[in-house]
Amino acid sequence: MAATRQKQKEQTRSRLLRCAFELFSSHGITTTKTVDVAREAGVSHGTVFVHFPTRDDLVAAVISEYTARIVRRIHELVESGATLQAVLAAHLEGLSEHEAFYTRLITEGPILPPIARTTLIGIQSAISYHLAEAVEKEMTRGSIRNIPIHLLFNTWIGLVHHYLCNRDLFAPGQSVLKRRGQELIVHYIGLLSPTDNKEEGS
Repeated sequence: MAATRQKQKEQTRSRLLRCAFELFSSHGITTTKTVDVAREAGVSHGTVFVHFPTRDDLVAAVISEYTARIVRRIHELVESGATLQAVLAAHLEGLSEHEAFYTRLITEGPILPPIARTTLIGIQSAISYHLAEAVEKEMTRGSIRNIPIHLLFNTWIGLVHHYLCNRDLFAPGQSVLKRRGQELIVHYIGLLSPTDNKEEGS
């Protein structure tokens, strides 16, 4: 009997997390209320607080759950010894699976609980690790210029975030990462090409 109740409790918590995630993705993290989550999950408003004492606890739990999935997905997609292009593609694919939520996270981050910034750093650390490995190998081969890793990383993240935050301009009604992803990768790698490998004007 106790095992059954525990299972039901876990199922309710999972449903609340899933419904909150969907509402955060579609309506925004800061504007979604706990009563909205309860209604979407088909439970009483008080049930939300049985599982999450405060709204910030709910927000933190959703962010932790889904950013952890993004990080795991990026690690799964990036194989050992992957090229720079493969790492960038894996990063975009991992983000695109939860694109709406991630976009909300980066646009609303400054006004979210501190956990939001911490988890964003976790996602960025995952891609930074793989990016650094690939970049160092390609610098050694001379296929890209010798540029500080932090500049390479920040340039890539800035480019991706710019397109995500302006999705309505670059891919209205669509996934901007799926529509523009390959274009971003090609452009970014082109920026890193050695000067003497670029065509010279006549």
